[in-house]
Amino acid sequence: MKAYPHTYRVSAQGSAMGAVPVVSQGLPAIETAPPPEFDGPGGVWSPETLLVAAIANCFILTFRGVSRAAHFAWEKLEAHVDGTLERVSGSTQFTRYTTRATLTVKAGTDHAKARELLERAEKVCLVANSLRGERILEVQLLEASEAAPSHP
Repeated sequence: MKAYPHTYRVSAQGSAMGAVPVVSQGLPAIETAPPPEFDGPGGVWSPETLLVAAIANCFILTFRGVSRAAHFAWEKLEAHVDGTLERVSGSTQFTRYTTRATLTVKAGTDHAKARELLERAEKVCLVANSLRGERILEVQLLEASEAAPSHP
């Protein structure tokens, strides 16, 4: 890992109407627009969905690192995050992030250890740590033979 601080540069350009492309060097552009809740067109990423996606993505990537350090084997991790946006004291802000994590492990895996590592990943996720709002983690553990198809 490189020494801190790390700097991430992203650019956006927009006009009075239409999508706003978001770009970063070496990455494909992402088309964004307001979500339907703010009279946007829907069907494209919005700042709100990007923020909540960053929490889900960071949680899984952090769990990878935490479980690797603990020599903990696992099959699959699904993270579904709900971000709740509300008006608080005249300001619109995310007030709560609920992460529903479903971890699939092999039969005989230590479930207490799995929960401990999931909780550690949620606590050290740098994206979630950078945000205000209550954080809730709900965990479900499945053994590989019990795994059901994923649903968004």
